[in-house]
Amino acid sequence: MLLAFGVAPSQAQSWRSREAVYSAQTVDGVPLQPFSFDRQPARAQAIQVAYYTSRPARGVEPINRDEYDSETTTSGLDVGGSRPMVPGNRAVLRNGIAYAPANAPDAIKHAIWAINTIRNRPYVWGGGHGSFHDYGYDCSGTVSFALHYTGMLEQPLPSSDFLRYGERGRGRWFTIYSRHGHVFAMIAGLRLDTTDL
Repeated sequence: MLLAFGVAPSQAQSWRSREAVYSAQTVDGVPLQPFSFDRQPARAQAIQVAYYTSRPARGVEPINRDEYDSETTTSGLDVGGSRPMVPGNRAVLRNGIAYAPANAPDAIKHAIWAINTIRNRPYVWGGGHGSFHDYGYDCSGTVSFALHYTGMLEQPLPSSDFLRYGERGRGRWFTIYSRHGHVFAMIAGLRLDTTDL
């Protein structure tokens, strides 16, 4: 009995203090959870961002093309006469411009050159879905654009449809990585992604 009297006042006091805390700690009338009590506003700190970079390539210079190659065009693609290439099997990024590898199939070269034409376009959610030519692009619109210029896609796809697109596994020249809500691609060793890593 003595124990019951000793506990009852402390329980009542504990309940009153919790009630005061819950009523005092609210945001727009919604009580905060206990783990958020006494939280002081944190000072804004800069975030650290890591970027993926490929290994440096030796002697990155454009390759001279013969007359036949310089006259070929991709229908509907205006690359402004710029078709930068580097020797070898890996694409290289220099000053924001992707150089296609000389040993890559033509479809891969065309995809890289096409992506160069939209590299300065803004990220627009849903961009590139109604048409391959848009003001801005989202992740799936960008990957769809690249696939269109390889000749492998006739209409843009949303990111969730890329979960079922193509064969599983890594591709030799073009690999798509997809999950619900985001998609990116690796093309000849360069990452095509609309997010900062």
